[in-house]
Amino acid sequence: MSEKLIEVQRPDRWDHPLSDEMSDERVLWLMHRSPFRDMNVELFSRSTPLEDILRNDTRLHSFQAGDLVFREGQYGGSAYLVLDGSIRIALSQLLLDDDTRAKKNSWMRLWDKLPKQFLQRGQQQSRRASRMPSKVTRDTKPVSTASRGAGNATRIFLQDVPGILDEHATSEIGAGELFGEMSAVTRSPREYTAFAEASAQVLEVRWQGLKLLKQDPAFRKLLDERYRDGVLKTHLRETKLFRFLPEEQLEQVVASARLESFGNLEWYADYRKGIGKPAKERIEKEPLIAEEGTYATGLWIIRGGFARLSRRQGAGHRTLAYLGKGEMFGLQELVHNQNQSGNAPLPYQESLRAIGYVDALCIPKQTVTEHILPFVRRTELPHQLQEARYQFGQPVIDAPLETSEHSVDTGLLEFLVDRRLMNGQKTMVIDTERCTRCDDCVKACASTHGGTPVFIREGAQYGPWMFAQACMHCEDPVCMIGCPTGAIHRDRESGLVNINEQTCIGCKGCAESCPYDNIRMVTATDGKGRAKLDHDTGLPILQASKCDMCSSAGGRPSCQAACPHDALVRIDLSDLGQVSQALRKETQS
Repeated sequence: MSEKLIEVQRPDRWDHPLSDEMSDERVLWLMHRSPFRDMNVELFSRSTPLEDILRNDTRLHSFQAGDLVFREGQYGGSAYLVLDGSIRIALSQLLLDDDTRAKKNSWMRLWDKLPKQFLQRGQQQSRRASRMPSKVTRDTKPVSTASRGAGNATRIFLQDVPGILDEHATSEIGAGELFGEMSAVTRSPREYTAFAEASAQVLEVRWQGLKLLKQDPAFRKLLDERYRDGVLKTHLRETKLFRFLPEEQLEQVVASARLESFGNLEWYADYRKGIGKPAKERIEKEPLIAEEGTYATGLWIIRGGFARLSRRQGAGHRTLAYLGKGEMFGLQELVHNQNQSGNAPLPYQESLRAIGYVDALCIPKQTVTEHILPFVRRTELPHQLQEARYQFGQPVIDAPLETSEHSVDTGLLEFLVDRRLMNGQKTMVIDTERCTRCDDCVKACASTHGGTPVFIREGAQYGPWMFAQACMHCEDPVCMIGCPTGAIHRDRESGLVNINEQTCIGCKGCAESCPYDNIRMVTATDGKGRAKLDHDTGLPILQASKCDMCSSAGGRPSCQAACPHDALVRIDLSDLGQVSQALRKETQS
């Protein structure tokens, strides 16, 4: 055999269990505990029986008082089940990172300088949700932390747990209850900090196992009940609009809220089928959440995914914006209708459609009117509609669009939404009027990644802007859905989507599900650069490869640093404000 080749055993689904300590005795112990003892083992396939899920996709933790399970803002691919003891989740922000702390201090200094008469006046607000931390408080004491243990067993813990419980609002998670599952399933940041109140035993379940466990109806019901009983209230309390609601009103909101989903969680297949079809046909196939001209029945809050905000124009539709996690639809109409009591109510002025998949919360109109709006400051409400496009019993008025400081032209909006590019948080955008095709970016990328570049200097183009075929580290990385081992995952702190070469089994699932063809399969190599061949078939073993933002090298991405003409930038396309500012800056420079 050539010295450049090496035969190895092809990697398998459970070659790398979540923990090496899940012995047969521990698995048997778990099988006799709730909820696993109540599961129907016949519902699990022969290739993934319940015992193997517990053996390979779970890990036992013993926490001491104050130990952090995870921190708000971190990413994670696991849910947690309390076996003994209890866990507390913070309903207010306990630990601030440097960026959030700077924003908070800046905001507080600004608040102290504002004259009272200014605070009493209503201000015009755009539909785009504020990016400022929603849980800024003036009276919360800083929380101190320390570490204990050594090596891989090192844990960060909160000091003075009794003081924290006195100063901060928390919710208790007891034995038999789950937490952290929403972030694991939706691949989104943790929405709260979780810590042990006293000694507690907790089972960690990575999301691949969580997905398999959901085959059991009782376990699915447990997930749904957990969300409504605990996480939903926490989620609403974190939302700026609800922060001053009394507990009694919040309970009413939770009781009446409807959890709804639209579209397909694995939306990339439908997206591929729609490529090339007319825009009107593609938009009309998007699941309708709320339709313009119909009665404003409630307030919609996007929990996950993206939704298209549009209005009819001629025979087609005009995209006005796209709404992401935490953003709302219908508030302006509901506020207007409350202020105009006795007059004919306004219907929805725009339409809201699911782009691929949307997880949403609908709060009925009556609940909004009685239990929310009376407790919201006027400065936090949208401005009064000056001219309604739709009124019941009246012809449609072609009202002008309201502009905002983050305006993006309609053509670019349509382009980003039609190609699902608004999903990208680290999108490589190349100004083709500056780019000289010197390929210094490609050479730098290859040099950083062992001789093979992990992006292609090609891609969809709008005006002078080319959106290159490089991993965008998406807000909703659907490439992760089908990975059986968790090899493709989000970095816990940065949120970058990375691939663990040790656990990638070359199944092609991520490459086939990436809607943008930004993941490629390459021949796996060992530490000496030798190509790996399957011992049984003699065929090359493949491995997923993509842009990692040069995270292993540290510092700025080499492609961007190497561009001699500053033609290459990285933009968060999920944030219309950043899109507007970045492209305007590039145009003016």
